Amino acid sequence: MKAVLMTAPGKPEVLQLREMPNPLPPQNTELLVRLKAAGVNPIDTK
Repeated sequence: MKAVLMTAPGKPEVLQLREMPNPLPPQNTELLVRLKAAGVNPIDTK
């Protein structure tokens, strides 16, 4: 699956698109959620 990683605070240039292994199926009380979009606010980059 594709993932956008933010490994350090900073400007949008710190965001990295990477291919990651698929998550394991949820167990017991866990939940797996598929996101189609997520917001990033200015405060998230500081």
